[in-house]
Amino acid sequence: MSAVIDGTQPIRFYRPNPHVRTPAMRSPEYVQMSTAAAITLGLVAGQMHRVSCTHCLNLLVTYPEGCRANCAYCGLARHREEARDYADRNFIRVDWPTARYDEVIERVQAGSDRGRFERMCISMITHPESNADTYVLLEKWVRAVPQVPVSILSNPTTLERADLVRMRDLGAEIFTVALDAATPAIFDRTRGKGVDSPHKYEKYWAAIEWAAAVFGPERFGAHLICGMGETEREILDACQRVKDLGGHNHMFAFFPERGSLMEDWPAVDRGQWRRVQLARFLIDFRGVRVDAMDFDADGRVVDFGVARAELDALIASGTPFRTSGCPGKDDDRVSACNRPYGDSSPTDILSFPFAPAAEDVAAVQRQLAGEPVRAGLLAGD
Repeated sequence: MSAVIDGTQPIRFYRPNPHVRTPAMRSPEYVQMSTAAAITLGLVAGQMHRVSCTHCLNLLVTYPEGCRANCAYCGLARHREEARDYADRNFIRVDWPTARYDEVIERVQAGSDRGRFERMCISMITHPESNADTYVLLEKWVRAVPQVPVSILSNPTTLERADLVRMRDLGAEIFTVALDAATPAIFDRTRGKGVDSPHKYEKYWAAIEWAAAVFGPERFGAHLICGMGETEREILDACQRVKDLGGHNHMFAFFPERGSLMEDWPAVDRGQWRRVQLARFLIDFRGVRVDAMDFDADGRVVDFGVARAELDALIASGTPFRTSGCPGKDDDRVSACNRPYGDSSPTDILSFPFAPAAEDVAAVQRQLAGEPVRAGLLAGD
């Protein structure tokens, strides 16, 4: 049964609004989507700074009860139940409006995205119905929009190996695991028993290993968040482990999410972030191993294991500093899931959702050198 507002009107599209009673919308009839996806699909009027669209339709399963996990850095965490209804909560810096899934499909079929979506991603949450509803959403999409491949952003806590096999057989192309925390201690503190949350570090790595076997090389990946207390060596060791299994690493900069338990933590140090971005790219796409790099006593990268001229050329290209994620149709090194301003503001861009201009690269070079500069706004903006 469709959700209604004011007791009469069926909900077709809902934007988070603290001034109305939040309707009880639930998957698989309803899904939430990123603001960038809603703009690209024409459901929300607006423009994004220096980028016209996102090439990934990011969808999120949704239930009035919300996510049952309590991750310290997440705007969807369980502890916010008294502060905001689930469908009204911000997530990776933006609101996630809700729409009927059939109408989302109809809009893509009708070309409302003007052919700009190169990928669709179903993001699971920790909820008893999330697995079953993900199957429904996946099967319906593959049948209706076969030209747009599907990624799964999984919830390993509720999954077993057989679930991955089923998702692959239903047509999922890529399977990803939001590991996020680079070490067991940080995982426990931010995602596990330290915050009364059900996730376990070992189960997440088990899911990554299942994905390697079920989906195969280049068809799985792990999300990692830089800046939650780990050293550069620790997060790059995790990257190397994923790469050795045949996967790719999707890197996020820590940004204190409003309303999360870590909202007062500082954002990631810019120099640290740029070094990790650069090293991650070398591991994933240039075959450089972490044990070929040199680190100081505090675990900071001091040598990337490649010749200076090659490193300078790579930095000048700007590619390592773009948003990392599931690939688009033209270049495996460039993510379709560009997540505009998901981990930083347009005034201080950490993950570039577009090809950086010369001025952007110059700012990144200064950040790598330890200078306190911002990247993103060009002269005249």
